[in-house]
Amino acid sequence: MHPPLTLHKHPMCAGIIEEFQKCHLDHPIAKFFGECTDLKMKLDRCFRQEKALKRKENFEQSKKLKERLRALRKETAEITEEKNFEQA
Repeated sequence: MHPPLTLHKHPMCAGIIEEFQKCHLDHPIAKFFGECTDLKMKLDRCFRQEKALKRKENFEQSKKLKERLRALRKETAEITEEKNFEQA
């Protein structure tokens, strides 16, 4: 099973998606007997590669966000310590 074959959600695989859909239109019966299997395998590989790239990008973004949060927490802790010191 594959995700919905919308071109705007999968720009990296757009060419293969179009070929796969054309194959299904050109071979309405033969598609059930493996006519489009090679394209299906190409499509699956492309989706895996696309997912791996997205996963890597998301990981990099999360690292940047974690660093920003650490810096903000450190700043907040320093400010709180200064206020506590002044009050004492």
